Amino acid sequence: MSTTQAIINPLAKEDSYDFQSSIYRRPVPDSRNLCSGARRRYEFFITNVNPGNGADLDGLTGADAYCGSLAEAVGVTGKTWAAYLSSSTENARDRIGTGPWTNANGVAVAQSVDELHSENNNLAKETSVSETGEIINGRGDTPNRHDILTGSNLDGVLEGNACEDWTTSSEGSAMVGHHDRTGGGDHPTAWNAAHPSRGCGIEALQGTGEDGLFYCFATN
Repeated sequence: MSTTQAIINPLAKEDSYDFQSSIYRRPVPDSRNLCSGARRRYEFFITNVNPGNGADLDGLTGADAYCGSLAEAVGVTGKTWAAYLSSSTENARDRIGTGPWTNANGVAVAQSVDELHSENNNLAKETSVSETGEIINGRGDTPNRHDILTGSNLDGVLEGNACEDWTTSSEGSAMVGHHDRTGGGDHPTAWNAAHPSRGCGIEALQGTGEDGLFYCFATN
């Protein structure tokens, strides 16, 4: 059964509905229109949409900036954001701060880096939400978007070449995790290291239940 999915698009100016993919899109609320009491405070989310070029995120710097822009667009300010991505120069676990982290709905997902990479974390489809607090489609939903880019192994250390350090949208591969903790691969229940992607372009990513999304953590 097709499931209608709401996606917050930072580039959209008005509501729209994509009949082909059954996706309802609406623009990110302008943070300038939020009173100070309505501003959100959290430290973890999944990007609701890919920046537009698959796994070519303009490197770690570009991915970090994208995390920050999404958070600021919904009124989360005063935070330094880092994408949970490993490269040849940095490991994901070493670049996300020390915790604790809560999601956009105020639910704690992990207290520390060690807990995050243990069975004691609170990461699941219902808690690994977008910057607006919405649940990301998982396995069994249409479309499936449960593969989340990480380039990391179970410990948060580089696995593979991470689409040339997140600079290519052509040939290559990157490790992905399952935010809904189910699916295929060597580690189907792993949130950060389920299996490699088929490629680095957005069409190749979408072919295996991906949409070029990634995790963002506040480092402070």
